[in-house]
Amino acid sequence: MSKKLGLWLGAIVVGLILVSGSLFVVKEGEYKVVLKFGEAVRVVESPGLNFKIPFIESVSALPKYQMTYESNPTQILTKDKKPIIVDNYTVWRIDNPQRFLRTVQTVSGGIQRIDEAVFNSVRRKLSEVNYDNIISENTARGNINDDITNDVASAFVRDNYGIEIVDVRIKRTDLPEGNKQSVYNRMISDRESIAARYLSEGDEESRKVTSKADRTATELIAQAEADAKKIVAQGEQEAARIYNDAYGKDPEFYRFYRTLQSYVTTMDNDPVIMMPIDSPYTRILLGK
Repeated sequence: MSKKLGLWLGAIVVGLILVSGSLFVVKEGEYKVVLKFGEAVRVVESPGLNFKIPFIESVSALPKYQMTYESNPTQILTKDKKPIIVDNYTVWRIDNPQRFLRTVQTVSGGIQRIDEAVFNSVRRKLSEVNYDNIISENTARGNINDDITNDVASAFVRDNYGIEIVDVRIKRTDLPEGNKQSVYNRMISDRESIAARYLSEGDEESRKVTSKADRTATELIAQAEADAKKIVAQGEQEAARIYNDAYGKDPEFYRFYRTLQSYVTTMDNDPVIMMPIDSPYTRILLGK
């Protein structure tokens, strides 16, 4: 009886071992790769409980979500031979778990391949660009990031590591400590030279504009004065003509009018005048 009980207990224990060895759980955000004698035979992506052959098949877990790898700061020479410290990060994911296990095997192995590829691409791309373009806040910096991303992504597609490169971004570009001050001084000198050139060009342009405006004003004033003299001359000529026409019709009235004008001129400011009794003025004033 005890022997049978022992056999039953042994069978139950073996059964439990077999059942536990044949079950595995897939969690959210991970792949489970089923290996048969070390060779990947299938990939389970859906979360839940799954089965495998005990003692023959094993299971390896790999992350399904996107991962970020930050490269160590690296010194690189730009096109104009300036050394800079570059710090960048890479966003990546495993898109073919079976191929990933066959080639790089582990996440750390994948990171090592990513680090090498990113370093080579960053060094090659930045060596084609001048330092000022790298540090400037314009589209050139964005284009460099896009070029590096496309370059590294194409390399991983070509080599078929089972890795997808989502994005590569340069976080920081800085000068080595020993070179900073000399480069800053040179940059300050260059900017001051550019500013002086702009000021000189501005002064020259100002002089040109002022000279042109003065010349135009002088020409306009001269033309206006000539036009005014011409108009005055025409007016005086027309007035003389009208006077001649008017006075020619009655010469006696003209002489009388001219005499009155002479009185106005003579009597201006109330002068004291002594005239002979038989002078024309006296006769007119006395009504003789």
